[in-house]
Amino acid sequence: QASIAPAVLCPALRHLAMAFRASCRLALRAARSKVAALGARPALAAAATGAVAAGYAFSKPSGCQAPTLVDVSGLTKVSKTDDVGLLPQPINPKYKTALVQIYVPSQPFGGSDKSNSGHRYDTIPIANGMIASGMSCQLIHYVPEEHDAFVKAMEGFDAIIVRCNPGQINAAGGEQTKFDDAMRGLQKKGKQVWPSPDVMTNMGAKDALCKIANLGIGLIDTFAYYSPEEFAAGFKKTMAFQPRVIKQNRGSSGEGIWIIKLKSENYCKNFGDRSCSDDEVLEMMEACDNHAETHTVGEFIEFCVN
Repeated sequence: QASIAPAVLCPALRHLAMAFRASCRLALRAARSKVAALGARPALAAAATGAVAAGYAFSKPSGCQAPTLVDVSGLTKVSKTDDVGLLPQPINPKYKTALVQIYVPSQPFGGSDKSNSGHRYDTIPIANGMIASGMSCQLIHYVPEEHDAFVKAMEGFDAIIVRCNPGQINAAGGEQTKFDDAMRGLQKKGKQVWPSPDVMTNMGAKDALCKIANLGIGLIDTFAYYSPEEFAAGFKKTMAFQPRVIKQNRGSSGEGIWIIKLKSENYCKNFGDRSCSDDEVLEMMEACDNHAETHTVGEFIEFCVN
């Protein structure tokens, strides 16, 4: 288990929110510029075809020019909607990118990271950020049975954004090692892969947070535990200092991640001044579905160990 305080998560969430807001502002600014340009040229505005929504006119390019996207028609489209909320792709993108996801048929919605559209919750915002920066971003689902066709299609992109949670490729009937080797092969051909398999191996586990504990962006009371004895002692010491986030070393989507506070709020002023007793009460919430539970320190340690 790796234990971190909630404060370490806040900057990351703020940066994601800032990136999303920035993409929305860029898109709105582009729409307003188009409206202004059409307003300055009445003849062109009268001839333009398009739709008007919420006071803004969106016109089609002359001759109905289509974006120069990568042909992925040979791959199965898994999402259940027409990518609702996705911005129009640029006609002549600076770079062509793909955002790759995985749908697990045996899990509700294809995985706990998905909405009922079949996309991850963050897929559309990430893609819109790329589009607002002048790049195309096509949404792809990796289907293990179509591995070879998938790899061939990926060769047409400049960069691939991999958004497949650990364990999901195997759960969908594929092989993580086979997928990773394919990504490494694309890298050798000059394609960017974010994150690369090697980065995921070295930094994908939660204990990466321990490596930055003593940096300005880290917290000194961040630890990874590899034995029951280490966990019991470390958890009692850190829990007495401030609220905790307890994570499994691998995994995602909030599964097995607990946000924990002392019900008494009896936190010590300095880290290490005291340790919790087994009978102190914890107020807990699992990040997967936000359900709340109340347990003693001893009960939670027993739960984690056994």
